[in-house]
Amino acid sequence: MEAVTIGRPVQISRTNAEQDDLSLVNASRNGDAAAFSELVKRYDRKVLRIAIKVTQNIGDAEEAVQEAFFKAYQRLGQFREHAKFSTWLVRIVLNESFMKLRKSQAGARFVNYEGESDSGALPLDVTDWRPSPETLYCSSEFREILISSLQKLTPALKAVFVLRDIEEYSLAETAEILNLTSTSARTRLSRARLKIREELSKYFKKPE
Repeated sequence: MEAVTIGRPVQISRTNAEQDDLSLVNASRNGDAAAFSELVKRYDRKVLRIAIKVTQNIGDAEEAVQEAFFKAYQRLGQFREHAKFSTWLVRIVLNESFMKLRKSQAGARFVNYEGESDSGALPLDVTDWRPSPETLYCSSEFREILISSLQKLTPALKAVFVLRDIEEYSLAETAEILNLTSTSARTRLSRARLKIREELSKYFKKPE
């Protein structure tokens, strides 16, 4: 009978990029400033795009990203190696972006993106239209319309829509970034898409 090894730790399968990120994180923890600079170069453009889509203000987005990298560096000791650095970083960038948005909308009703309830009825009777919101976002003709519609979403719905339909993260990645279950992420995404459609339907209604 073959011997059975018990208690051997399970090895986490990582892509080369993830493993490289982890090596850079570990080097940064040990005081290697060049290693952290490499992480900044690797992700600054991606997270800036996300911050711009959340804040709709380049200056606020740049500040949010700068503060996010600073906080990420300060909190490297809190990073858990079973997670992806990119996921952890995007979560910090979203937090900083929504903080900027909250300050710019001082006095307005604001809900943190982690505090959105997943209960409640979804909007119904939305005019059908084509193309989809994500396709429209690439069209200069409708870009401003969609941006205006995005601004009317709550932070919770805006976060999931930006990550899934604009930045094209998978549903699983979106849920991981936002600390949600896949079911909650899917519910919020459905609500966000329907609200966007509800807004955009004003421009696609056929004349009676």
